[in-house]
Parts: sequence; C-alpha cells; structure tokens
Amino acid sequence: MDLKQLLSSITPDIYSRLKLGVEIGKWPDGNSLTSEQKELCMQAIIAYEQALPEDQRTCLLYTSPSPRDKRQS
Repeated sequence: MDLKQLLSSITPDIYSRLKLGVEIGKWPDGNSLTSEQKELCMQAIIAYEQALPEDQRTCLLYTSPSPRDKRQS
C-alpha cells in the first residue's frame, strides 16, 4: 500500500482517534505513544486535513495584514 492509498483509507473515526492520541499522548487502550508514533500521527493528521475546509483544520494559521494592506483600507 502506498502513502496515497494509506491516507485515503483514513476514516473520520480513525482521524479522531489519531488526533486524540496526539493530544493526550495515549492510544485509546491507554498505552503511551512513542515519539515516532506521535510524529507519524501528526503527519497523517496534517495530510488528512488537506481535504478539509480551512475552518475545520486543527491549526488555522493567522497572518496579520502587512503594513501595505493597512494603508489600502
């Protein structure tokens, strides 16, 4: 299975479990995530969220308007 197939097989339920695991540092069965598992989970979450609207993603980056933008208002 290649990476695209793996990512396309992530369901909303799996996504929620990965996200919770990263947030609390544990799997649903109570076992702790290793550093490697946490990193891989975060990568999978980021890849999954690329298909979501921006306002539904875990991290919405906000950039302040540049001084040039402020002058135009």
